[in-house]
Amino acid sequence: MSIVITGTPGVGKHTITNKIAKKLELEIIDINKIAKESGLFEENQNIKDVDTEKLGKIIKKENLENTIIVGHLAPYVLKKNQIKKIIVLRRNPYDLITSYKQRQYTDKKSKENAGSEILGVIAHDVIKQFSEKAFQIDNSEKSINETVKEVLDTILGNHKDVEIDWLNMVTENDDLKKFFVD
Repeated sequence: MSIVITGTPGVGKHTITNKIAKKLELEIIDINKIAKESGLFEENQNIKDVDTEKLGKIIKKENLENTIIVGHLAPYVLKKNQIKKIIVLRRNPYDLITSYKQRQYTDKKSKENAGSEILGVIAHDVIKQFSEKAFQIDNSEKSINETVKEVLDTILGNHKDVEIDWLNMVTENDDLKKFFVD
């Protein structure tokens, strides 16, 4: 079994993954950790880029059986035949901005990440590539335990996928400039 937890930075991937791994007794494969250990992060105008093609080749060599894979790069380094399910954690972009301030992200990085969540970039890429193996979970107003339960239900096949539309909410709030204009 290889389950994947992915999503925009700040949605709770590592927190949830650690809890799920303990409950299901699965080894964690952290995509970012592999990229760092392999020297694949490149600094480019204060942005860390990763050669996803090289990273995908490295991960392909990993034993993915009985693992839970975590990382926002998952849809760009994994193939459909490598996984059982992929879960995209989603979070309200207003909450993400608060989280990014606590992490001391720059305004630019905060807007880029929140904007990506609003547009559903990772969710779109996951659904496009993994189709029936892809599921979204909105963990915005849930406790960690509630999100863990929903992820476990999804892994066990007891969860229906939901469609999450942050763009509509942000547009209705007339806040597009807050997230997309410098």
